[in-house]
Amino acid sequence: MDAEAQDGFREFVAHRSSALLKTAVLLSGGDRHAGEDLLQNALIKAAGRWHRIDEPEAYVRQILYRQQISRWRLKWRRRELSVAEPPDTGTGPDASSDTELRLLMRGALARLTARQRTVLVLRYFEDLPEADVARILGCSVGTVRSTTHRSLARLRTLAPELTALDPAADDRQQPSRDYSPVEVRP
Repeated sequence: MDAEAQDGFREFVAHRSSALLKTAVLLSGGDRHAGEDLLQNALIKAAGRWHRIDEPEAYVRQILYRQQISRWRLKWRRRELSVAEPPDTGTGPDASSDTELRLLMRGALARLTARQRTVLVLRYFEDLPEADVARILGCSVGTVRSTTHRSLARLRTLAPELTALDPAADDRQQPSRDYSPVEVRP
């Protein structure tokens, strides 16, 4: 890699790595260490082809998605278990509701399968249309739709507290079964 390409790569990493890390952490189920590893491997692959890349961020994101797909297809699991640092027990202002929500969401996402988590990240965090998600994952749009539906249903089952926070949850409630006689007029 020549000096100009190195400078371009360094500038890209400096400006876009935090956004890419967020995606990588979400793809790895909220595990920051696994997300950092995922991003580091993606950046290493991108660095080798840097002079041929037209859209660097899209290229690195594609590598992230494909690496995550490879991880779940190989069903490779680490023997090592990463845990977050214990929360600070200081006496500062109470931001517990936001923290509880993040922890609840992280825990629920971690309990989804890697494929379910990836589809939800692509659809709702990355805000990609179903066709783009299908292209990235190498499946049909119908598979993306059904996986999204099943993933959201499982997420609601795993963390019913999230449904209480969702303003659209009332629309998904079962309709009342009022079978009272209805007057029909001609």
